[in-house]
Order: sequence, then C-alpha cells, then structure tokens
Amino acid sequence: MTSRYRSAPDAGSGSERVNSLSPRRRTVVKAAAATAVLAGPLAAALPARAATETPAFLHGVASGDPLPDGILLWTRVTPTAEATPGSGAGPDTEVSWVVARDKAFTSVVAQGSTMATAASDHTVKADVRGLAPATDYWFRFSAGGTDSPVGRTRTAPAADAAVPGLRFGVVSCANWEAGYFAAYRHLAARNDLDAWLHLGDYIYEYKSGEYGTRGTVVRPHSPANEILTLADYRTRHARYKTDPDLQALHHKAPVVAIWDDHEFADNAWSGGAVNHTEGAEGTWGARQAAAKQAYFEWMPVRPALAGTTYRRLRFGKLADLSLLDLRSFRSQQASSGSGSVDDPDRTLTGRAQLDWLKTGLKASDTTWRLVGNSVMISPFVVGSLSADLLKPLAKLLGLPQEGLAVNTDQWDGYTDDRRELLAHLRANAIRNTVFLTGDIHMAWANDVPVDAGTYPLSASAATEFVVTSVTSDNLDDIVKVPEGTVSAVAAPVIRAANRHVHWVDTDRHGYGVLDITADRAQMDYYVLSDRTSPNATSAWTRSYRTRNGTQKVERTYDPV
Repeated sequence: MTSRYRSAPDAGSGSERVNSLSPRRRTVVKAAAATAVLAGPLAAALPARAATETPAFLHGVASGDPLPDGILLWTRVTPTAEATPGSGAGPDTEVSWVVARDKAFTSVVAQGSTMATAASDHTVKADVRGLAPATDYWFRFSAGGTDSPVGRTRTAPAADAAVPGLRFGVVSCANWEAGYFAAYRHLAARNDLDAWLHLGDYIYEYKSGEYGTRGTVVRPHSPANEILTLADYRTRHARYKTDPDLQALHHKAPVVAIWDDHEFADNAWSGGAVNHTEGAEGTWGARQAAAKQAYFEWMPVRPALAGTTYRRLRFGKLADLSLLDLRSFRSQQASSGSGSVDDPDRTLTGRAQLDWLKTGLKASDTTWRLVGNSVMISPFVVGSLSADLLKPLAKLLGLPQEGLAVNTDQWDGYTDDRRELLAHLRANAIRNTVFLTGDIHMAWANDVPVDAGTYPLSASAATEFVVTSVTSDNLDDIVKVPEGTVSAVAAPVIRAANRHVHWVDTDRHGYGVLDITADRAQMDYYVLSDRTSPNATSAWTRSYRTRNGTQKVERTYDPV
C-alpha cells in the first residue's frame, strides 16, 4: 500500500489515554407490520453463537480517528453470558490490548490494559500514541485468556509530509431492516483504503417493521421497539456490530465517523425531532443524552468539544478533513415554502461551529480542504416533476407532498449559514473545498454555486460529492418500481432545474471511493446488485472529479 495521511484533531479527546511502548432519514413509508415479535431484545443483540464461553469478543474490534502518532482502538467484551448489551449486568473485566507492526504480533510496539465495566456497557477504548506516521499496524484485545479478532489499522501521515495520494471509502445511511451491508463487504475486500468515512445514519432508531425495504423487513431490529432509552440505544448499536460485513470493514481500516439524525431520531434538531413525542417518549434532553452516550461508547470516535462530533483531522500536506455536527446546534426545521429559511437568527451549525469551520478553512495550508457534511449543501429545487414523482420525492425528503420549494432539513433550510460560509470561501480565495455528503439516499456530483439562480454565470465556491444509501429506501423503492425507472425520468428534470448538478442517481444503493492527488479529487460511485441479498455484487457506475483550482466538477470515464 502506498504511503498516505494527517494530524491531530482541533478539539479535545474524551477517551482515556493509555501508555505506549515506542516513541439521517426521511419521513417513512410505514410497513404494514413487523414480520415477527422479537423476544428477549437484549439477548437478540448478540450473534447467533451466544456466549457459551466467556469472556468473549462478540462485536468485533474497530479503530478510528487516525493521527500521525496514534490511533483510537475499540472493542466490546462480553464477560459473562448475562452481560448482554444494554443489560447493565456483568462484572468489571480487565481487557488488555497490543499493537504490532505485523499480523503475527512478533514486532510489538505498544500495549496496555483498561477496565471494561457495566457503566460503559463493557465497551473499551484505547487511545494509543507514540506510533509512526503513515504506517500499517495490527491490533487485538484479550480478556480472561480469550483473544479478540485481529484488526488492521493505519496512522495518518506526518503533518508536514508530502503525500502522493489518499484513498477513502465513503458511506452513509445503513438501515438494518432494509437489507444486508454488502457495501461494507466490498470496501473491506479492497487493500487500498487509508480509512473510510461514515457520513451519518450508522444506525436507525425505528421500531421493527416501521422502515424496511419497500415495506418489507429483510431482517429484524433489536430491540423491536423504537429506541428511546440508554439501554435501547446500546442494544441497537450492538445489533449493528454483529453484522459480519460491518465487522470485516472495521477490522480492515480505521473509520472516521460523524452522526446525522437517525443516531438520535428522524429529523433531529437541538430541541427535538420529527420522530420524537415529548412526554409520551420521555424528554428530548434525556433521549439525546442517551443517544450520544451510546454512540461514544460503541463508536471509535473521539468526542470533541461539548460531546459533539465536529473535529478536524489532517493528512499531511495533501488534505485536511473538517467533520461537522449538524444536529446538536441547529434550529428547528422551517416549514417548506416559508420565508423563515432565510432568517439570520436560525442556524444549522451553531455560531461556534460555523466560526470554527470558517477559521479552519482559511488557515488551512493543505492542497485540499475536505468537509464531512451530513446533509446536502448544494441548493436543490424540484422543478417540474410530475405529481406521481413529486409526492414520493417529498416523502423521501420528509416534506409536505402538496408542492415544495426546498428540503428544509438540508442547508437549503438554513440559507443564512450557507450564504455566510460560501461568501467566506470567495472573499478569502479559499480553493479546493470539497463537501462529502450522505443523508439523501441518492448519489450526486455538484458544483456549489454562490448564486444558484444565475449559475453558471455566477461563481462556484466549492464542489460536493454525495453518496447514496447503503440500504435505506430511495426513490424507486418508495414508488415500488424497477430500479432505474424513476431516475431515468427524474434525473433530467432535476438537472434542468439545478444547473450546478452534474449527475444524480435517485434509485440505486451503494458507496463511494474518494481518491485524492495534488491534481484532483475524484469520487468513484459503486452500486450494489441487490441490497436484500447477503451476496450482492458491486459494480462501478460513474466517476466525477474536481481539478485543483477549478471549484467545478467534471465527469471522468475510469475509476481509480
């Protein structure tokens, strides 16, 4: 693997540091009913091979947030059979970890131990430092004579390193009940990823049967109820971590993750969510706190300031990556078509985060400024879609179905924040800003215009690559027609009304591979043959790139 990578986050770490030895979404079309009533929801979060021998590492291992000198390692130990995720049961258990330069662990470079307790749902993190930059490492955990699976990870390049290239897998929107995670399996099969980016909706909060695939549950959630409590969120995270394809990808490369709404509840904002009923489902403050606690327990992510996911990573002189939290600070979504989308008192980012982003983009001395962005920043108007397409699109976006102007859950609903950010890019001649986005269950390649109404006569301030969903329903699924049917009709209409959009695929599921060199940033889009099949194949479908200094997207005809 070629050398690649980055430097420390701007925000502080909430993980315990250990010693080293060396220097979401959519308003849902509800399914008719759950396919089954789940018994024992806590136990169901464990794999079929229940913990007959304990302790056991049933949820795999993971790594994340690579630094030039370190990596964050993660696992969950099941110390006894009754210590199921979310149960609060089970004894304190010492868990040791080891990092080596080789898979056989003959060249150990760091080791240590930490305590897994019921207070953290028996999850553990090791924030390992003193490692070499741009280097592959292997790691494992041990407890009571049992070893975990072996994981591979990679550190970032030194901050001042001349990095020839970077390559990231890019994913979002993985609904367990809608299918299998073949996208993760295909990314895990690659041997060329420096890391992978998860842009939100890593889990979904719905009760079983509420949001499957075309109204059908492919495989049931655990717990069966909509998740509301800390135990619920822990159990749902645990269910996801039993997926073999997700485990395989976590075992292969470090993840860099941000949350979107479904890690909390559909269309979440700072004071509530569309899918939250205050009182009947407890308080939003308690639910949000539970969701955040479970997320940081179960994800290899360093909490940033105030327990959010906004932070910055650096990959040598080639790129830095600003990661956003667009749920914790946002104002409530405006009603569609209301003038409040332009209200300067409403915010998507919050003042502190927007200032942090602007300052970081201006101060950046890397060739590329990447922004991990959970909802689409490019403006989007519907145009003259026919009624039979307009209503499903409105349903997918969670909007009123009797005509709409914008998706108010995206940056379109917070135009003052977007205007300020894009004006900042233009005023300071900040080049090569690339937004990497999920959430919308469609694939897009966009310029980000300063004034969409006059584009392309007006300038483009940045570019944006949007990846489709891993499994969550997209437009053809809602209409329940063969794949590609809707996109063939809708895509030309969308592009005609949005001249900054170079490509949109409204129908297919898959993932992206982002490849960066000094000359260009290129996104290769891959699609899956059948999300309901655990053996789904993957095929390259399109590639788009932005050349250094252009702030515009162009098609290229070969994947990297």
